[in-house]
Amino acid sequence: MNHRILRPLAVACAGLLCAGMLAGCHGSREQAAFTVPESFDESQNYEITFWAKNDTNKTQTDIYKKAIEDFQTLYPNITVTLRLYTDYGDIYNDVITNISTGTTPNVCITYPDHIATYLTGDNVVVPLDELAADPAYGLGGSELKFDGPTQDEIVPQFWQECHLGDTCYALPFMRSTEACYVNKTFVEDLGYTLPDVLTWDFVWEVSEAAAKKNADGTYALNGQNVMVPFLYKSTDNMMIQMLKQKGAGYSTQSGEIELFNDVTTDLLKGIAGYTADGAFSTFKISGYPANFLNAGQCVFAVDSTAGSTWMGSNAPLMDIAQDEVVDFETAVRMVPQFDPDHPQMISQGPSVCIFNKDDPQEVLASWLFAQYLLTNDVQIAYSETEGYVPVTTKAQNDPAYQDYLSRAGEDDDTHYAVKLAAVQLLLDNLDNTFVTPVFNGSASLRDAAGSLIESVTKSVRRNQTVDDAYIQSLYSDTVALYHLDQTSAMGGKQDLGPLPPTALALLGALVLAWVGILVCVVVRRVRDRRAGQKEAKR
Repeated sequence: MNHRILRPLAVACAGLLCAGMLAGCHGSREQAAFTVPESFDESQNYEITFWAKNDTNKTQTDIYKKAIEDFQTLYPNITVTLRLYTDYGDIYNDVITNISTGTTPNVCITYPDHIATYLTGDNVVVPLDELAADPAYGLGGSELKFDGPTQDEIVPQFWQECHLGDTCYALPFMRSTEACYVNKTFVEDLGYTLPDVLTWDFVWEVSEAAAKKNADGTYALNGQNVMVPFLYKSTDNMMIQMLKQKGAGYSTQSGEIELFNDVTTDLLKGIAGYTADGAFSTFKISGYPANFLNAGQCVFAVDSTAGSTWMGSNAPLMDIAQDEVVDFETAVRMVPQFDPDHPQMISQGPSVCIFNKDDPQEVLASWLFAQYLLTNDVQIAYSETEGYVPVTTKAQNDPAYQDYLSRAGEDDDTHYAVKLAAVQLLLDNLDNTFVTPVFNGSASLRDAAGSLIESVTKSVRRNQTVDDAYIQSLYSDTVALYHLDQTSAMGGKQDLGPLPPTALALLGALVLAWVGILVCVVVRRVRDRRAGQKEAKR
């Protein structure tokens, strides 16, 4: 049989081989592990993409652009293309989509929870331990063309946050925590003295007092038709911090879900009661805490320290008209605590990961740029735009940054007093911060934690009864909605198991159909060949 006949049979064999591969492993894209090159090849040009987030803050955008420009001056053979997003979730979704097509960015602003999902692919995210320790191109390396930090100059808590298991998969970029922004004027008008450390009991008591109305239906505290005494931006953080402060379960390091426990049930019942009294609401239900705070329609507004530039009568950033702003004294406190002598507050903020590529030199170029984002000029400039804290002691101890901190209240822009109070709050409480375990599914668990509070709050506003039966049903629905029965410990792609029998049957039928078609083609070609030979003999 000649090559014309062998070719279709080879195609058929290839089809059978592909079917076997599909049956054994459905949906993975193999990629070689990254190895650090001995040197950086500056004779070649590299184009890398950088996906970053900002909140339509032009100053932040300008800082990114200047960092890229300055970096490209040092490394003219590296071109960095910036792509901006306004939401971390959008970045996450685009990365997930692009993993399957091999078109991920080179450098990406992200969170460890998201990286845990990225790691379900083969060698998708570059582990950074070997790169960080490289004497030439690692942190503080001898061949760097800029004055970057050493590993010892990265705040240890922030460095550890970027580890999944025992492996480092990101560099911290900025850090923040949550703060409670308080209308101190309202607190004192209600006859209370604001403590240095808020307790949950204090906040709930004052909030219930603030919810009282006049005979005409207006609120006694502000004389307005609107009052949301206690407004929380991120209810996932609210639940996580409450559980941490109570010493209750959330999840184990290995990914075992512990969220649905008796403490959670008690907390939800309590929140339901305060919601019924008109003392509490959430961002998803009511809107941005800053808008209510600044309009004199809120007493306690919890949001990120990175959102401090929106908080207060003189905030440099506003989403409401100036004639709606009410003058009041703004105080900044850590989030409410169950045990004020042993406070617990979440550490959060963007990190930077690097995606693997076929060319190790391209990855090294990406690593150089990621490191450049940790230089003092970038760290200090970006932290000054909002209530972020630089992630390196090198930047924190820089005279320029210390001067920035010392000038709180000099103006209502760069040195806005509320913003710098929020920054100082984190700097003073680094040892009181914590992070949650990271594993494949931890992002879904975080969303689920917040959804419990959102669901209970909405149900109360709809006059539904929140009792044990309601909460148990809510737990079951939440597990199903967020696929919490499918989470797994971080450590690579999940073993999805064998394909279902129906899928195997379908694949088998497809293979048989193709084999049948190819056999027909072979038979027809053999028959035509023989007919041609007979015709030639005539």
